[in-house]
Amino acid sequence: MTYGCRYSCSTFYICTMKAIIPVAGVGVRLRPHTYSQPKPLIPVAGKPILGFIIDRLVQAGFTEFIFVIGYLGEKIEAFVETQYPDLSTHFVLQHTREGLGHAIWLCRDLVEDNEGVFIALGDTIFEADLEAIMQQEGSALGLKKVDDPRDFGVAEVDNEGLITRLVEKPNIPKSNLALVGLYKITESKALFDALDSNINKSYKTQGEFHLTDALMLMIMAGIPFQSFKVQNWYDCGKKEILLETNAILMKKMGMQKHDQFAYDNTIIIDPVSIAPGCEISNSIIGPNVTLGEGAVLHYSIIRDSIIGNYSNIEDVVLHHSVIGSDATIKGLSQSLSIGDNTEIDLSQSFG
Repeated sequence: MTYGCRYSCSTFYICTMKAIIPVAGVGVRLRPHTYSQPKPLIPVAGKPILGFIIDRLVQAGFTEFIFVIGYLGEKIEAFVETQYPDLSTHFVLQHTREGLGHAIWLCRDLVEDNEGVFIALGDTIFEADLEAIMQQEGSALGLKKVDDPRDFGVAEVDNEGLITRLVEKPNIPKSNLALVGLYKITESKALFDALDSNINKSYKTQGEFHLTDALMLMIMAGIPFQSFKVQNWYDCGKKEILLETNAILMKKMGMQKHDQFAYDNTIIIDPVSIAPGCEISNSIIGPNVTLGEGAVLHYSIIRDSIIGNYSNIEDVVLHHSVIGSDATIKGLSQSLSIGDNTEIDLSQSFG
């Protein structure tokens, strides 16, 4: 199945910036799934998280991508090269996780001094007017109001929309405007100089080299940063948010056409995304269910869940669950978070 999107030539233009997508994290909050599957490849609404990000950037005109990979990076590389063979891609390995700033710094030899970069975090699905943003002059950062900004980089903005201060995960935030992981940097030389300065001085915040700190150095040097609005932003780092995002996106995308007669004695309650090769019988599927390729379901009721590729589920009732690829579950009625290559048989009674 190819995830790359297609566009009308009348609306397509080429972006001269390089896109940098850091995907080197280990996805601690989504374990056990991320022990064997990179978080950006977890399916949401019928497509891996990373597929949504790449498709949106390609739609905005990007043709050259740099991926910063780490843990299970070979799976990221295989996905990109298989599903997006026409893109110009580079893969940079981050051997040790030392923060987002360090990940971006590793890309310095792939970016010319006169080139701009657009950075998009590899685990966040976003909705923003990238075409308008890319045609504006100067650097800009995506912001969104959040209820608790202490877990984010926080921006303070003046009346003109210019960013005056950036702080990473402040204990006492002076703003509720969070950096959402979208960074348009036209002054790439200044960016890499700032990152280089922090890394050479071992200047860390909370034990990591943060991109936020380097951007603040640029602001202090007089480089202006505009802010831009992000309409919707889905940080798919937790099971609850992952399932919520799955439901929201499927509703936005509309109902998928299903051949009801292809599945014996089965009821499908949309929205449901069923990948090719699924075998389903005597079941009720939906609403808000994503089934990966080759999934097998018999005598089961599943709603508000994501089921990975080639999983085998029989005689179960599942809700608000995330099931990894190649998992086998029999005789269970619970809310679960099951990793890849897991086999569970709870069909027997335990005394």
